[in-house]
Amino acid sequence: MYSFSDYQTSILTPTTVGDSQVKFCPFKAVNSLITLTTLRLLSYKSLFVPKRVSASASARVTVSLMRKSSPVSLQRLHSQLVDSNVEVDAEAAQKEKKALKDKKRKAAAEALEVVVIGLSHHNAKVEVREKLAIPEEKWSEASNQLCEQYDSIAEAAVLSTCNRFELYLSGQNQYECMRAAMDFLYERAGGTLDQVTLRRNLFMLTGEDAIWHLLKVSAGLDSLIVGEGQILAQVKRCYERGTAKDGRAGKVVSRLLNTAVTAGKRVRAETGIAKGAVSISSAAAEFTQMTLQRDCNIVTGIQDARVAIIGAGKMARLLLVHLHTQGLNKVVIVNRSKDKMAELQAEFPDMTIEFQLMDQLWEVIRESDVVYPSTSATTTIIDPEPLRACLASRSGPGGVQFVDISVPRNVHPDCGTVSGAFCYNVDDLKLVVERNTAKRRKEMIEAEHILREELGKFRLWQQSLGAIPTIARLQEKAESLRLEEMNKVSKKLSSLSEKDLEVVEKVTKGIVAKLLHGPMNHLRQQTEGDATRAAIKQVQQAFQLDQK
Repeated sequence: MYSFSDYQTSILTPTTVGDSQVKFCPFKAVNSLITLTTLRLLSYKSLFVPKRVSASASARVTVSLMRKSSPVSLQRLHSQLVDSNVEVDAEAAQKEKKALKDKKRKAAAEALEVVVIGLSHHNAKVEVREKLAIPEEKWSEASNQLCEQYDSIAEAAVLSTCNRFELYLSGQNQYECMRAAMDFLYERAGGTLDQVTLRRNLFMLTGEDAIWHLLKVSAGLDSLIVGEGQILAQVKRCYERGTAKDGRAGKVVSRLLNTAVTAGKRVRAETGIAKGAVSISSAAAEFTQMTLQRDCNIVTGIQDARVAIIGAGKMARLLLVHLHTQGLNKVVIVNRSKDKMAELQAEFPDMTIEFQLMDQLWEVIRESDVVYPSTSATTTIIDPEPLRACLASRSGPGGVQFVDISVPRNVHPDCGTVSGAFCYNVDDLKLVVERNTAKRRKEMIEAEHILREELGKFRLWQQSLGAIPTIARLQEKAESLRLEEMNKVSKKLSSLSEKDLEVVEKVTKGIVAKLLHGPMNHLRQQTEGDATRAAIKQVQQAFQLDQK
């Protein structure tokens, strides 16, 4: 590790001591080497990292010692080096933990504005959405990256579904926050989207517009299928992951998500928007019913079609529910394993469910009229050339309809050029969407009244946050004055028992709390930003908080 040219010729074969590799050199080099090693250990964490301290770092270190050193002294030096490195590691971890805590405390004391940036079925096609999609198990990882990589983002939460990809952020400067989020999205796209295309498909909202948007999303008013219930569950999972131990939702974003979940529940309970509402899965089943004769030359209905579902997850289960209500009694499910076979058969005892593994995929497609791909695969599993070969040997009448409800898509876009293949994705369900939206116009108006109530409550709470630093300073000054007065009479109180002193302490704290209740309540009750700022100034002047 260190080069001492005067002694290179006398370095012997390395010897292992503990987890370290030891080399021997003449006595004259010992003091220099040990001193240098000690100094470097104090400033470089990575110099000595044994396996038992950090599995990710190298466990080799070369320590030069005099040739006559005994194994006992070598082992003692090895132990000292290990202890030194452990101390360095612990100190670095403590500093990192303190820095994170300080950042959270600073964010809690500052006025943070809400920012929402993302893309949805309204403004971005599925081929763009799928390039930014994040699996649910990685939402927290992405949130941490946003907060750690960009100082302008104080809090973050991620929501990624088949119809939308959205980031819920908070920061002091909304413009810097949006700029940082743009950099994150561009980096995430990995060069598959240029800056112009990304900006054209994105929407950016701040303040009240951002809050209103999330409330509408949770209530199902912004969904492809108005009133669908799946989005509420997804927003709830976003809240749960954001407030988990590894989440970064923070005070403002977590409160916003919680408000959105509450609003979504109220809308569904107090209006008829969820009555007969359909999900993407039910819309896909209804879409097939509407187009089956045109694509597959089947006039009797979906109950006589040969249907296959690729995947056995939540979307597949919902598909089975809606297909069964339309009269379908037999379906083939293709999956990587048969683990969920017994569970699905128990849930749908009136349906005949045939399970096949993925190696039988093309054979199943060849024998099907309708195929619903619904896997979590990140790349396409049905591509043009294999599909062309598959359909060439198909003997059934009509074509094969593919309704791809996965994001990222399971069916390659070019499959639509294959003869006999009729390919659709979630963006093609507009016929069902328009019919659904028309039925729910009245409920949408009623739902918006509820959302405005929840919006007002959140804004009132958010305005109160601006007073938090002033309230903290007010409490700190009052406590300082209380302690100062207590110290003045400490000699007179010295004859009191410990129990009596506790009573005095409790009484004085109670008096201070009651005196502060009025001004603190005045600060919290302001409903407008200007009123909050005026109240803060009044309290600061009245209690001389600006004076040291």
